[in-house]
Amino acid sequence: MEIKNLKKVADRILKAVKNKEKIILYGDADMDGISSVIILKETLKNLGGGVASVYFPDRETEGYGLNEEALHFLKPIAPALLITLDCGIGNFEETKLAKKMGFEVIIVDHHVVLGKLPENAIVVDLKQKGDTYPFKEFAATGVTFKLCQLLLGEKLSENLKNNFLELVALATLADMMPEQEENKTFIEDGLKSLETTYRPGLKVFFEIDTIKDLPSTRQIAQKIISALNIPTPKDHLNKSYDLLTCSSFSIAKSLAEELLDKAEQKKARVREIVQTVEERLSNKEELIVFEGDPYWSIILSGTVASKICYTYRKPTFIFKKREKESQGAVRVPKGLDAVKAMMHCKKFLITFGGHPPAAGFRLDNKNLEEFKKCLNDYFSEHKN
Repeated sequence: MEIKNLKKVADRILKAVKNKEKIILYGDADMDGISSVIILKETLKNLGGGVASVYFPDRETEGYGLNEEALHFLKPIAPALLITLDCGIGNFEETKLAKKMGFEVIIVDHHVVLGKLPENAIVVDLKQKGDTYPFKEFAATGVTFKLCQLLLGEKLSENLKNNFLELVALATLADMMPEQEENKTFIEDGLKSLETTYRPGLKVFFEIDTIKDLPSTRQIAQKIISALNIPTPKDHLNKSYDLLTCSSFSIAKSLAEELLDKAEQKKARVREIVQTVEERLSNKEELIVFEGDPYWSIILSGTVASKICYTYRKPTFIFKKREKESQGAVRVPKGLDAVKAMMHCKKFLITFGGHPPAAGFRLDNKNLEEFKKCLNDYFSEHKN
């Protein structure tokens, strides 16, 4: 069985390479999105093609996914083939705007489809209607890897395959996708290859004193993930992408140490926010946790929500409250569905999306209380 539209996308990309069309790779700025972009970019290079631009949106200023600011930045490159990786499935208005600007859009995503598909785009998402592929729980890198297998065919050497699987394994673990079926194989093969990796941005971690003596490759992998899974925007790229595409071992070591230091700073800041949330909850007996603050970082909201959800066993909504809008992350206990909850309350939201246990949202501040009330009503009827 084939993943729906995967061959169609592969054929379109091969045509673009043959005709020397401009190609833009647009990925989410976490481990999964970054790895997807790198795998596809290196595949295109092996096909003799190039990439006109790589773009990762800044979640703090642009939000999640394809956005109008990014499209205006990329407009001078149009006409071009714009491929979104690990995002795009909920960007209905943005794909319409992209077409008007002269972009042809391909969406490669793995998040839940929000009732309909974006218009004017070829969509690869195993959760769309009509996709009969039996396993649905790949990270975006898993889907991208399968796309690259189609693109490269016999040109996919064993070394290149292993090189890609290292990234697939790390991204699958980072996104906490089920370690079942093909994911299990990806992780096992990727971690095995990681031990002898040729990629300087990964090899360097095996020579850092605080990491190299850890007892298992999986523990080293988790340290790598903690360093690389922090969006660090830099001129629409980020330092994790810089590290993973770096060819100099000395530069890679400097970047790795910097990112490991940022990971420790992140842990400290997460502890502070978790403590603040717990203090706010001390006198509350509510069905959900719904807390926001102007001083909280969007990129930390998911980690904070995960910790609070785990401790209190309640649906948890943690958000950064700006002057007019709020944006944040959702985590729910096993058996509940964050996306269905937000679908029920979508009239109060600007955008939302993700997976059943973990998702994100953005809304006008004027709708915060109504959104909270709607969520309470939903979860009062949908309890574990």
